[in-house]
Amino acid sequence: MQRPALALAAALCFVACDAPEAAGVLYTFTSDAAGFDTHSFYYDTGREVVVFDAQFTEPQAQALVEDIRAHTASPIRYVVITHPNPDKFNGVGPLRAAGATVVASEATAAAIPGVHAYKRAVFIGNGTFDEDSYPPEATVDLRFADDLRLELLGDATVELQVLEHAGVSSTQTVAYIPALEALIVGDLVHHGAHAWLEGGIVDGAPRPDLAAWSAALDELRAWGDATVYGGRGAPAPVEVAVREQQDYLVEIDGVVRDYVAGVDDPEAFSGENAAEHYAAITEAARAAFPERELDDLITYGVYGFVQSLVR
Repeated sequence: MQRPALALAAALCFVACDAPEAAGVLYTFTSDAAGFDTHSFYYDTGREVVVFDAQFTEPQAQALVEDIRAHTASPIRYVVITHPNPDKFNGVGPLRAAGATVVASEATAAAIPGVHAYKRAVFIGNGTFDEDSYPPEATVDLRFADDLRLELLGDATVELQVLEHAGVSSTQTVAYIPALEALIVGDLVHHGAHAWLEGGIVDGAPRPDLAAWSAALDELRAWGDATVYGGRGAPAPVEVAVREQQDYLVEIDGVVRDYVAGVDDPEAFSGENAAEHYAAITEAARAAFPERELDDLITYGVYGFVQSLVR
């Protein structure tokens, strides 16, 4: 499904439409719950399309391609992976087949094999996929170290920047579209929705770091008056998005720590009754944040944070 995230090409123009048309249009495609309600954004410059994040499975990525084709005839030029989580990179195949060059930072590209192996084992182990149905490991066509300005036709620009601090994953790239003052940040921000608290997969295990995540959010303030587009939730001005996400991280840290402290046996979070504890943490998060959506992200993602506490 799709909704315009920001459309500067207005339906009615009373003076001139040249500037809005040059700015282009940013669209949002959102998967269903099987794809973790993940946003992929795509920027149609009027001459070509840049996609940000590739969805969790190849069928979802194909639906993204079809959504793009339903809205523009512009060729799909690039797909940018904002960070090494499978809902960002698993679906690169259909986008590459549609003509896109797959772009990621060197750090993200280096992390993908380990994340893929870990997630493949998890999802096959829990019966969600079998050996043949889990997506193949993603590969990257164009890598960059710290920053990259994508070469686009005409005056359109997309600027990629690797943040100094890790966020929801082990490394984080953000993408800025100057013409729209749009800052695309992957799952670093879920404005109005719960966060995925697993942490980055490093050396075969989740490594959450909420302090580094908060520091990465601070870095977004460098983009001033931009609007932040996160991997889930609603767009928001930079300052609002940063402040509310940081406040959320502080509060959810307290919710999870309080629950873990009340359980005498740390092995309870990995034993046969572990699911009951994660359901209880989800309920506590729901009570603490009644206005936030997608509390199932807590249910399935908080284990990484819990395990970091009991260790």
